[in-house]
Amino acid sequence: MDHIQLKCFISVARTLSFSEAARRNYVSQSTVSRYIRDLEKEFGVKLFERTRHEVELTNEGKLLLPYAQDVIDTLGKATSVVNQLNNGSGGRLRLAYDATSVDYPTRCLKSFTKKYPNIAIEMLRLSGSEVSTAVNSSEYDFFFMLRDMLPDNNSLESELSSKDKLSLLVPKRFPVVGNSVDASELKNSKFILLSEAESPILYMEIMDIFRTFHFSPRSVIEFDDVSSVFMAVDAGMGVSVLPSQLIDSYSRANVKKLEFSGIETGLNYVIAWRKNNSNPAAHLFLNTVKKNMTLTDEDEYVL
Repeated sequence: MDHIQLKCFISVARTLSFSEAARRNYVSQSTVSRYIRDLEKEFGVKLFERTRHEVELTNEGKLLLPYAQDVIDTLGKATSVVNQLNNGSGGRLRLAYDATSVDYPTRCLKSFTKKYPNIAIEMLRLSGSEVSTAVNSSEYDFFFMLRDMLPDNNSLESELSSKDKLSLLVPKRFPVVGNSVDASELKNSKFILLSEAESPILYMEIMDIFRTFHFSPRSVIEFDDVSSVFMAVDAGMGVSVLPSQLIDSYSRANVKKLEFSGIETGLNYVIAWRKNNSNPAAHLFLNTVKKNMTLTDEDEYVL
């Protein structure tokens, strides 16, 4: 049995005419008759009652018809999906990301939209409290986040996508010699931080720096968005600690980036997606993602 046989069966069933079925399927009438005989032989039943002037569906034929139509419809949808996957013609992709995931998703989107400009992109920034709910739903195709924010969920797949370090964001006039600073020299500085609610893992890493150098900041001001942190540092309200790539992604004339001396900081980022995602645009995006990974073979692994 193949789909052409089923299409011819459906045509005969709908028109009750072998000649009309032959015309609709661009084959000869004898071919249609052969296809119907082959189906009847395969099912072991008669599908049509035929006389010289009439064609009628048997009860078995009436039973088969909706299933045959479902097979053809499903095949048509599958063909459409495969074609869409192959050429990226249309579709929609939904992405979610945490406040610190900017550089890597941007590079992926830049490559993806250049190759597939007709696929619509929706994006949502997730706060720390929203991550678990969003990831456990099927609302989004991909999630970019710090690895330690990824919940334990067997329905998810994820890959380590990039690594980063923490750097110090300071006003341009910050008194320092060179491009690095010892964290212990910051004991009297005011800190402008992304709030714990917005990025709990980042906040924890920053607190670990303070503990390592045995000091508590003189004052801490927290904001729920990165733009406000940059604005506050730009205005001279204090200094901040942020992922290095995140600092690089913001261009402001009155701030600069310093590296920490005497301490190593590390951040691991992942991209996560649901195992059962059948969105063809998601498959295209995943291929783009893997091409943009900045890790060595030793670093890259599936969680």
